[in-house]
Amino acid sequence: MDWGDLVEYHKALSDKTRLRILALLKVEDLCVCELVEILQISQPAVSQHMRKLKNAKLVKERRSGQWVFYSLDGSMYPFFEKVLQSLPSASEEIKQLKASGLKVLCD
Repeated sequence: MDWGDLVEYHKALSDKTRLRILALLKVEDLCVCELVEILQISQPAVSQHMRKLKNAKLVKERRSGQWVFYSLDGSMYPFFEKVLQSLPSASEEIKQLKASGLKVLCD
């Protein structure tokens, strides 16, 4: 880990939406379309946030056809787990997504 990595890490954590995304991904892997639905922001806005989280090495992506699914990474930061523990639970938001029938609408 170098200074540049640490700067990107802290920049990524300095935004409320990105912290909320991390809290959601702490519950389970999500597709961009699911994040759009939960966060109620545009797909380009979600993609921009995900790019910043990915550049900071906090999330990784997995492609399935035309869709991109995201999961937590952050393994290079020994203190990342403490940050995740400090985030409020987002499990209720995931439950609401499932209840509305919008979970995995991008399959």
